[in-house]
Amino acid sequence: MTQLSFLDLVPVVEGGTVREALDRSADLAAHAESLGFGRFWVAEHHGMTGIASAATAVVIAHIAAATRTIRVGAGGIMLPNHAPLVIAEQFGTLDALHPGRIDLGLGRAPGSDQRVARAMRRTLTSDANAFPQDVLELQSYFADDGQTGISATPGAGAKPELWILGSSLFGAQVAAAFGLPYAFASHFAPDALDQALAVYRRDFRPSAQLGKPYAMAGFNVFAADTAAEAELLASSLQQSFIALRTGDPRQLPPPVAGYRASLGAQGAAMLDSVLSCSSIGTRDTVANDLAAFVRRTGVDEVMVTSAIYDHAARKRSLMITAEAVREVAAAA
Repeated sequence: MTQLSFLDLVPVVEGGTVREALDRSADLAAHAESLGFGRFWVAEHHGMTGIASAATAVVIAHIAAATRTIRVGAGGIMLPNHAPLVIAEQFGTLDALHPGRIDLGLGRAPGSDQRVARAMRRTLTSDANAFPQDVLELQSYFADDGQTGISATPGAGAKPELWILGSSLFGAQVAAAFGLPYAFASHFAPDALDQALAVYRRDFRPSAQLGKPYAMAGFNVFAADTAAEAELLASSLQQSFIALRTGDPRQLPPPVAGYRASLGAQGAAMLDSVLSCSSIGTRDTVANDLAAFVRRTGVDEVMVTSAIYDHAARKRSLMITAEAVREVAAAA
């Protein structure tokens, strides 16, 4: 079985606070570490009342301080929102505080709508297609090779593990050209998964960081002791997706029994499409679904995510997922 990691959007639940979300994320990371997960990532989103990871580097520092061995990082930093020098300084600082444990996944989406993107950038004249050049500039700061004429402090000589993120072929092409590991956002945008992985593997060029392709893909898991409980837990994310798609993003709502069935055929079909890379059920169901996903994709690593309203149920889901992976490994 491939390595198992976790992506946390640091959800703010209805009736909860940002402080509670941040504390729960740190607790979840420590729990994931104890279960043998390889890395724990948080993602940059802005202007969303239900996600508390906007200041991504700060959140990573909070989580890394609450853990000891698990890799902690960004999945990802939306590089067009930032000057590469600022990211070099932030992640150089994190690498100095937690050497050998920091990951830096890079994406080119805004992590927000255009209005919020304009508020962050002050202008939208920057070109997201300049992303490859921004990655090269960032690498130059870490290498301290003099090409920029600036020595980043902190940053120069830092060695966070760089990744390229994507939900289309663009990221796959960048990751392949630069010889970097690649993570695909199939947990919410699964359509181009197989094609992107094929492009990445076909076009990969070895680099100083990586000698052969290394791919990871996102996968939603809602695991519980009974199938009915797992279905109930999954309804919180299902509600969130419907709210987001209808222009009404909000905090993570409590689960609602029978929610998917209440949507009708069109709504249920939309959820089935956007959440096709998911497993909802007991340990055996999750084991079978994860094994099938790895067989289909051949990924080296699966990054599980689970937006579950109740924190104890979320920790239980992670435990069942870890047990499912061990079950698959034992059967291999």
